[in-house]
Amino acid sequence: MPASPTIHSIPVRHPDVHPDQAWAAILARDSAARDFVYAVTSTSIFCRSGCPSRTPARDNVLFFSTPEAAQAAGFRPCKRCRPEDPPSDARLAQTMAAFLDINRDRNVSLAELGQLIRRNPFTAQRIFRRTLGLTPAQYQRQARAAALRTALHSGSASATDSLYSAGYSASSRAYESAPFTLGMSPGAYRREGLNQTIHYCTGPSPLGTLLIARTSRGFCAVSLGDQPQPLIDDLRERFQSATLTEDPSLAPQIAAIATACRENPSALADLPLDLRATAFQMRVWEALRRIPAGQTRSYAQVAEAIHQPTAVRAVARACASNPAALLVPCHRVIGSDGKLTGYRWGLDRKRQLLALESSPKSSPKSSPRK
Repeated sequence: MPASPTIHSIPVRHPDVHPDQAWAAILARDSAARDFVYAVTSTSIFCRSGCPSRTPARDNVLFFSTPEAAQAAGFRPCKRCRPEDPPSDARLAQTMAAFLDINRDRNVSLAELGQLIRRNPFTAQRIFRRTLGLTPAQYQRQARAAALRTALHSGSASATDSLYSAGYSASSRAYESAPFTLGMSPGAYRREGLNQTIHYCTGPSPLGTLLIARTSRGFCAVSLGDQPQPLIDDLRERFQSATLTEDPSLAPQIAAIATACRENPSALADLPLDLRATAFQMRVWEALRRIPAGQTRSYAQVAEAIHQPTAVRAVARACASNPAALLVPCHRVIGSDGKLTGYRWGLDRKRQLLALESSPKSSPKSSPRK
């Protein structure tokens, strides 16, 4: 039989691995850390940092930059985390996304991302786009916009300070993109819509009173209720500094949306939106708009669809915070056991909506007038 490897002769510090950072990743079970593996001298096994096995004693751990280096030293791959297997595209995309979040104050090149995951730049971009549905540059713009929205909403800093803390290199860049990321200027957003005009209207629908509210770019709110006034009060609470104008000319759009609920719910996905959201919320809401009318998905399935299978609770929160009933069909998301679970505008309406969409009348027709 071949002799067993002399493990005690293996150097503890691998030249490409920072031991303190690697050990911190092991303690955090950080599955995104792919630049090293760790070996346990007491078991002769090596693992990835996200391995679910019991955390070993620090004195028994050695670090290697690659699985091949650990195997060459005589260690066997763990059968639980399978560190010798190439990482999945989803994990590679998460690694790149985390890197983009950390470095949102500068434009990260495809070459950097390729080096990060040990792929060529074009493969890195293809993996990212196929997995997350947008390019790395688009993701980074969304990350900056989400950070800017958070900073402005907190009100703890000026608009200018918020711009730089969000990662914008110059205020001009943020103001250029503001109509697309905020729906208004950063200053107006910080003041909750000051000088922003929102037109709204209420009217009847198969689901009770329907309120729609629009900016010049699209629908910013669609609500359902029993009476108009509580819906209007809620709109005023959400846009405290905006100028809200009741606009009877929107009545035909209410009628068109009400008709689409009965006859052509798929057409509602074509209507323009102007929603305030984090990058994560927007990804969830976009996934909801892709669910065909008459079908449902579980929260876990939506999490899978956005390639974040562990974010089930966050998906549920994004559904609960949806401000655009019908247009962002959160009613099509149910529990994994088939139960309807919650709905912001009432379970009876959720049940009625799903019944309407399952009706033979709900067949594709022309879109409602925008």
